[in-house]
Amino acid sequence: MEKEAALIETILFLETDPMDYAALSRISGLARDAVLKALEVLEKKYAAPESGIELSHIGGGVMISPKREYWENLKEKYGKKNETRFSKAALETLSIIAYSQPITRSEIEAIRGVQADNMIRLLLEKELIRKVGKRDAPGKPVQYGTTREFLKFFRLGSIADLPKLNENEAERFELDAK
Repeated sequence: MEKEAALIETILFLETDPMDYAALSRISGLARDAVLKALEVLEKKYAAPESGIELSHIGGGVMISPKREYWENLKEKYGKKNETRFSKAALETLSIIAYSQPITRSEIEAIRGVQADNMIRLLLEKELIRKVGKRDAPGKPVQYGTTREFLKFFRLGSIADLPKLNENEAERFELDAK
């Protein structure tokens, strides 16, 4: 299993995006079971205190990334060049979408109390949100939701891994009309 683990490790090292098990199997030529066992070997290897990296499970895929404890100290120097700092308005809009998806522009504006066109455009450009459908309502407004890039950016396995909101915080994300 050492050679298989080394092969999977090499693929994960070369890839910049999370890889699902099917892609790892296809690229490596290994059966899915062998891929899963190889990932277990890597998990154990990276769990050692002397390892500075870990396997991150992000959006249904897996990738090699720095351990969180080290990344916090190093992200200023080694963070992605396209990783921009978002304004308070952009983060507020993104959090509304993340916690309330699927959600329309007018619903976002009702929660924020201001226009959201520019923030939505920015988040679409950064591929943190996407159009997920249309609401069955007059005018068929577009609904927005988060993307796999959002999960990757915030190092989340799924949207369920978002921090839980307390009752007061949750009320901020609700519409009176809902």
